[in-house]
Amino acid sequence: MAGVLDGVDMRTKLAGHNRLELLLFRLGGRQRFGINVFKVQEVIQCPPLTEIPQSNPVILGIANMRGRTIAIIDLSRAIGAAPIGDHREKFVIVTEYNRKVQGFLVDSVDRIVNMNWEEILPPPKGAAHGTYMTAVTQVDNELIEIIDVEKVLKEVVGGQEEVSDGIIKERAEDMPAQHVLMVDDSSVARKQVTRVLEQMGVEFTTANDGQQALELLLQWLDEGKDVENWLSLVISDVEMPRMDGYSLTKAIREHPQLRHLHVILHTSLSGVFNKSMVQKVGANDFLPKWEPDTLAMMVQEFLQRHADARAKNA
Repeated sequence: MAGVLDGVDMRTKLAGHNRLELLLFRLGGRQRFGINVFKVQEVIQCPPLTEIPQSNPVILGIANMRGRTIAIIDLSRAIGAAPIGDHREKFVIVTEYNRKVQGFLVDSVDRIVNMNWEEILPPPKGAAHGTYMTAVTQVDNELIEIIDVEKVLKEVVGGQEEVSDGIIKERAEDMPAQHVLMVDDSSVARKQVTRVLEQMGVEFTTANDGQQALELLLQWLDEGKDVENWLSLVISDVEMPRMDGYSLTKAIREHPQLRHLHVILHTSLSGVFNKSMVQKVGANDFLPKWEPDTLAMMVQEFLQRHADARAKNA
């Protein structure tokens, strides 16, 4: 299976064209699931594991892989289903999220499919509430569920929730009211970012994917808003149903009344690939998830830039 994951250069060309590749797998039943290949480092047969006393019950143990130690998570149990069982004959999908490497134990791995983000759809209304499903798609006339891995990792690993004391600066009395558009298909990620914005006292609007965000921007223009002056910042995830963050940024840059908007891409995808894509699609910056202090500092910087630009043009 590792050979299937070769050819990163080819997959890099998909980004910015609203395309992705999904690795399909099963967790024990007939249902197939998908994960973005860009988050996958390799797929291996489950190695020997060392149990960790008093660890989260979904963590089967740790494995030593090429000189590094990584946690192996029973993905089926992590999403509330039955444990996968004897791990020795199963597979591990080694992934990188938020600059951390972990392995997800799965029952079997199917194949990789090349898709358009327009084919990745939000779950039916009401179906995703309280579940770990962040999107769905169809392959071979079969429903494929895409798991909200950020929710899984938050529950298993945890992490810093609040901005540290001293990071958020007191807003100047003459600072104009500022508005932020926050775009992410993960409810966990939206709550994490909006919690920071609330701590900063900044008004915001949320959207669940790039298409909804673009429709909001165009709606505001139709309503007569001077969006570039009113909207201080767009914070967007990269991986989203219907329209990804790269394509949203590209659409903003190509619109004459939106092209000067400040855009930060906020994503769990790691590596230098993202930095090159920031330049390619015209985003202002890239921020890995989840670092509330860094997010707060970057948001403050861009809000100040926007306020300075408004004062200069006044």
